[in-house]
Amino acid sequence: MALYDNHNRPLTYLRLSVTDRCNLRCFYCMPPEGLNWLPKSYLLTFEEIIRLVRLLASLGISKVRITGGEPFVRADLMKLLYRLSEIPGVNELHLTTNGVLTAPYVPELKKLGIASVNLSLDTLDAGRFKAIAHRDELKRVLNTLDSLLQHGIPVKINTVVMEGKNTEDIYPMAGLTRNYPVSVRFIEEMPFNGRGSHYAMLTWNYKKIREHLQAAWPDMKPLPTGPGATATVFEIPGHKGSVGIIAAFSRTFCGTCNRIRVTAQGMLKTCLYDNGVLSLRDLMRSGYSDEQLVSVLLSAFSQRPRNGFDAEANRNTAPVRESMAMIGG
Repeated sequence: MALYDNHNRPLTYLRLSVTDRCNLRCFYCMPPEGLNWLPKSYLLTFEEIIRLVRLLASLGISKVRITGGEPFVRADLMKLLYRLSEIPGVNELHLTTNGVLTAPYVPELKKLGIASVNLSLDTLDAGRFKAIAHRDELKRVLNTLDSLLQHGIPVKINTVVMEGKNTEDIYPMAGLTRNYPVSVRFIEEMPFNGRGSHYAMLTWNYKKIREHLQAAWPDMKPLPTGPGATATVFEIPGHKGSVGIIAAFSRTFCGTCNRIRVTAQGMLKTCLYDNGVLSLRDLMRSGYSDEQLVSVLLSAFSQRPRNGFDAEANRNTAPVRESMAMIGG
């Protein structure tokens, strides 16, 4: 079955958060003191998650990415991943992680057939890592990266570019692609940090990031990308991997967006910049049948905003200031 929104964009990709909790306190994601974590009863249970993904897969969702918070903070995550991998119609199961707790699970991830892992890593410098994440965990993250590469799991490294924090890391991060078959994606900082935008204006936008990379590698060339891609990807001759730029704040890719989000508390988001359109948790717990859930899902998909700017303008709470940990990365 093919699933389309009201702008004739195919919907094939679910980003599903399993927890709002995280073991890091990254500058761009939440305040150093952390957040008011949700009580466990507020989160979707594993059974609710399985039911929801089965329904979405029956409608046409074929790619599922597990996010958080940090997914491995939730107990028995691997049991959930195995069950999700067995759902008919789920052709790709992906994972986003900060890598602190992940290394021991890499062999199991390989065994269940994880399609790829996105690893959040903003610097290779231990001091700057601690300053950004407020935790001294770089060594464990790098151990996870090594294990993922050793097990042949495709890896994308997500690096948020932050003025005054890690712009000197752009070249070393891109340099990883010389010897390793990884994709390093540089992401514009967004205001999802629990407090709102850090800056009066975004200086390090996708154009400046590209110019900075091009200054070091003038023969860097764009690569073709598939429909729904968020990153503009580049090849550097002689490098085993690739670099990419995600215009997450500039929102240049909205016209081909193929993804929806479900937060850890079961809130459906048809755009990253909306503030939630439907509490699937509440509907399931009030006794909605599968048919009723499908009906409200299709209704929500038929009212998607055209882009992130429209979604932000239509919010009933403003401005954007929730944490990415609460949304699901």
